[in-house]
Amino acid sequence: MNLARHFAERITALRYEDLPPEAVYWSKVAVLDTLGVMLAGSREEAPHIVEDVLGLPAGSGPCLIVGSERRAGALDAALVNGTAAHVLDFDNTAAHMGGHVSAVMVPALLAAAEAFGGSGRDLLLGHVAGYEVGARIGQSVNFYHTEKGWHPTWTIGVFAVTAACARMLNLSVDQTETALALATSLAGGTKANFGTMTKSLHAGSCARNGLLAVMLARKGFTANPGAFEHKQGFFEVFNGTGNYDAARATAHWADPLDIVVPGASYKLYPCCYSTHAAIEAALNIVRKHGRFDPKKIARVESHTADVRLMHTDRPDPNSELDAKFSVQYCVLRALIDGKVVMEHFENEAYREAVVRELLPRVHAIALSGIKFDNADPFNAMVNVTLTDGTTLSAAVDYPLGRTSANPIALADLKAKFENCAGRVLAPQTAGTVARAIDTFEEVKLVRDFMAQVVPAGPVLIRRSA
Repeated sequence: MNLARHFAERITALRYEDLPPEAVYWSKVAVLDTLGVMLAGSREEAPHIVEDVLGLPAGSGPCLIVGSERRAGALDAALVNGTAAHVLDFDNTAAHMGGHVSAVMVPALLAAAEAFGGSGRDLLLGHVAGYEVGARIGQSVNFYHTEKGWHPTWTIGVFAVTAACARMLNLSVDQTETALALATSLAGGTKANFGTMTKSLHAGSCARNGLLAVMLARKGFTANPGAFEHKQGFFEVFNGTGNYDAARATAHWADPLDIVVPGASYKLYPCCYSTHAAIEAALNIVRKHGRFDPKKIARVESHTADVRLMHTDRPDPNSELDAKFSVQYCVLRALIDGKVVMEHFENEAYREAVVRELLPRVHAIALSGIKFDNADPFNAMVNVTLTDGTTLSAAVDYPLGRTSANPIALADLKAKFENCAGRVLAPQTAGTVARAIDTFEEVKLVRDFMAQVVPAGPVLIRRSA
């Protein structure tokens, strides 16, 4: 049996009634978190450029462009909202997929639900199904796939989106098989564009393309059902012979559901997840020893895994988006401010005089010979040497929010949502939307829910530096 068929049979067999409570809970958390960062991201320049280029006429479709009162067709809404969901790099990630999972699925699912009359239950079920498919394919191709330079958020996420929307729109086995096969030709995204607007476009394009595959298959479009295994198919083209294990894609389907174990990783800091353990180590130093005069910092060593340094060793960030991928900048911010927040990636904060003076003293070093309690590639150690010779150190095995085993408290995730959403919505509206997500499975029509997510007035676009 080909892989597309294998997945199609399992996707269509999945029922909401079969989901454990934990899967429903984590899917609702994903909707909460993704919608929040999408609202905050809607103020950024990137999604507005995308919308401008599309040239969408006013009131041109059934789906909300989040952060506005404007509406568009499902594919255009998925593209714009998916870009907004990822532009702040504040959205969740999936360990087994190796990329950002809900920022690609939720915008597509919301658009499909608004366009075709989906319910909250339909959306939550689709999210679980898509998460599972993304995890299984991710385990087949990583880490080689990501080290080669592909961005799994799009290259693998497109299958998560396709599976999610196929399940939500109740496609048949044959239609779902075709959609997944079609999606092999709609994958893309290179890591060379990290630190630019294009990275967020990866998420938007993924959301659009996965939904496009489903909408085409629904209408009878054709694709090669063997597109994963073909000698010029997904596995061979994206990884090459000997660099993937297709058998891992078919092992352990929903046993347990990947959204439950290991589950997604959620962010407390609006920057690349590969910097988070080092940020927490730096914050732990500040918590233990108190704030100190930044001018007394003589040298900082940030030790993280070399696979993370491939895209975070940026000693001299030259834009706000670039700063989100600079472990040096993120660690320095934690040390001198005792926090890392959205404002640190706005208004050219990376150009502040104290930052420019101290950044050359911060060194990113690959982990070597340092013992941790686990082999997790996200652990980190930070050493700070002061001008008087004092050395301060802290290590972090798992950053908070790393998988369901180390969760961020729901109250803190709601606070994050209200902080993000509050940049666009009135505080009372943001609170109402957050409470509605608590009972999202009871939402009869997602389009009615989305009618609440409309700003009271025009939203100021924040131009990127």
